[in-house]
Amino acid sequence: MGYGMMDGGWFLGGMFMLLFWVVLILGVFYLVRMLIAQAKPSASKTEDTALEILQKRYARGEISHEEFEKMKKNLS
Repeated sequence: MGYGMMDGGWFLGGMFMLLFWVVLILGVFYLVRMLIAQAKPSASKTEDTALEILQKRYARGEISHEEFEKMKKNLS
């Protein structure tokens, strides 16, 4: 007589299963990307700028005040 109770249920169940797997895969992908991004040290944290290097050299006494000022002026 009619279609019965499960005819439309298989289609909707398949769509929800597909949606579940897509969301799960995207979630795992996003999580992995976030973990990799946190593990990488950023360049700004690990590398000193030229001015910072110059200031450290001056502080250690490797260059004189005149050399420091001249080099600092060249950097800007």
